[in-house]
Amino acid sequence: MIDLANKRILVTGGSGFLGSHLIARLTRVGCLNIAAPGHGEYDLTSLDAIERMFDRYQPEILIHLAAAVGGIGANRVNPGRFFYENAIMGIQLIEMARRRATEKTVVLGTICAYPKFTPVPFREEDLWNGYPEETNAPYGVAKKALLVQCQAYREQYGTSAIFLLPVNLYGPRDNFDLHSSHVIPALIRKCVEAVEGGREEIVLWGDGSPTREFLYVEDAAEGIVLATQKYDGSDPVNLGSGMEISICELAKTIAEMTGFTGRIVWDTNQPNGQPRRCLDVNHAEKEFGFRAATPFEVGLRKTIDWYISSIQPKELR
Repeated sequence: MIDLANKRILVTGGSGFLGSHLIARLTRVGCLNIAAPGHGEYDLTSLDAIERMFDRYQPEILIHLAAAVGGIGANRVNPGRFFYENAIMGIQLIEMARRRATEKTVVLGTICAYPKFTPVPFREEDLWNGYPEETNAPYGVAKKALLVQCQAYREQYGTSAIFLLPVNLYGPRDNFDLHSSHVIPALIRKCVEAVEGGREEIVLWGDGSPTREFLYVEDAAEGIVLATQKYDGSDPVNLGSGMEISICELAKTIAEMTGFTGRIVWDTNQPNGQPRRCLDVNHAEKEFGFRAATPFEVGLRKTIDWYISSIQPKELR
């Protein structure tokens, strides 16, 4: 087990949604030397910029969270950018960590890397049994390439690099921009704005039939910390809650919790995305003792309350 308290830890994407919660969790476990450069300080697609960042912070632990990412709409508009930026950032960061003999590298992948028709629950050994769902494939394949790199570097160079596969995250400080957000923040914003504006319907993509699994962001941060401390294997590990809910039921739940009583209209001209998503989470519990602790409706209520108090009033004034 690694004692993180006195390690020099570099977190890419530390100013983002997951990153901010991870830094808070690292601080609570006693970490005293955490570097989390803000967005734009270093261009992580540039090897020169990455080298400058390593020169400055001399990390002993690298946790790579930074990603170009969004929901189905953002993935459809940006397939080339999402492939290139996610691949090149990860490849160069892992290579620099190898060159500098960084003690441990933790890479966050994505559930989008799983094949489109993966049997539920998704097991880590299913990762290579097909091609990802088309709208997410460039992002998912780019991330999956980093798993291969981690495993290859472990085999050839003895690099301690681990790869985690988080399911869809949600919670306070999420991205609520409707052009790039994921489903939970998008639903919350649409419902709250409909209530505030007195509108009688909201329009949602697809037909509501796909299922998804969600992990509260603070639980995800806890899982990453535990894996950093305790896991040093070559196999990828799922981070999830093990629950499954349809988008239709999710929409109804969020509508009820936000007080929206109008109609939910499904735009079936828009894609559904992957038919089902639910993870087998046994590996994480076995390898480093992680199990999600936040009940789904508790996490949703915290997320809704945060949005209403911190974002929504400013946008609707």
